[in-house]
Amino acid sequence: MEIVEKVLNGDKRAVARLISMIENGDQQAVKALSALHAHTGNAHIIGVTGPPGVGKSTLVDKLAKSYRELNKKIGIIAVDPSSPFTGGAILGDRVRMNDLNTDPGVFIRSMGTRGHLGGLARSTADVIKVLDAYGMDKIIVETVGAGQSEVEIASYAHTTLLVEMPGLGDDIQTIKAGIMEIGDIFVINKADRAGIDRTEAEIRTMLSLHPEEKPWLPPVMRTVAINGDGIQELRDEIEKHLDYLQSSGQMKLIGEERAREDFIHILKANVTKYIIERSMDQKKFDELLSKILSKQIDPYSAARELTDDFENSL
Repeated sequence: MEIVEKVLNGDKRAVARLISMIENGDQQAVKALSALHAHTGNAHIIGVTGPPGVGKSTLVDKLAKSYRELNKKIGIIAVDPSSPFTGGAILGDRVRMNDLNTDPGVFIRSMGTRGHLGGLARSTADVIKVLDAYGMDKIIVETVGAGQSEVEIASYAHTTLLVEMPGLGDDIQTIKAGIMEIGDIFVINKADRAGIDRTEAEIRTMLSLHPEEKPWLPPVMRTVAINGDGIQELRDEIEKHLDYLQSSGQMKLIGEERAREDFIHILKANVTKYIIERSMDQKKFDELLSKILSKQIDPYSAARELTDDFENSL
């Protein structure tokens, strides 16, 4: 395919066009992703998550610039809330990273969640593959920042940064169950604010309450991203985590698990599409929907009835 060749040859416009095709559900995008598969698996994927207002975008901006000093090619996927009218990302092309847009070694894409839960867009995984095949050394995925649902980023990233800040109130957001486990590195941004010592102490206390023996102990870093303070140290810590993943064999295990999850996800989507296309009798569907609305039948039984019809037709 022409678009595949262009992506592999470093055509930035072709990458943008293919991502749009993916977001719009274009079947040609599936063929392109199939062709690109053999060229993936080289990028280090860094997830950046945390509550709204902690300065994730500024942190990503400074971190990307720090990696560019090392001549690393950087892909940034900034997942934003969707417009309720268009479904597009509200923040568009990430105006806060505008100066990075002119850097030929950086590719930035804002994506709307389009109602998908988990802080990510439904097509995030496929966009990561495109940027990986495009030759990005680091792919930074910044989530919406919706709070507890942010744990999904751990399914995509090799290294997950959990960003907090002093003075969030109600103790600290990371105390909420489920989110502590996803952080490989904890970042306290806006560390020049009052309460920094208490915030760090709370995080370290919570880490100590998870006594599982792990070869990697998540560090707690302080940054003031807007000034660039602590960014190089954070970058160094990210590289230490990458070295750990590679030397311990965890990188290989993560790759195997991601491949399995990706395969199952695609298989489920294909099976669902197949069943719907071959069993969907519009008249029967409308009748069942009418019965659901009138409480003559529940949606679980209605769905079972349709799948039974499909099974009987085989």
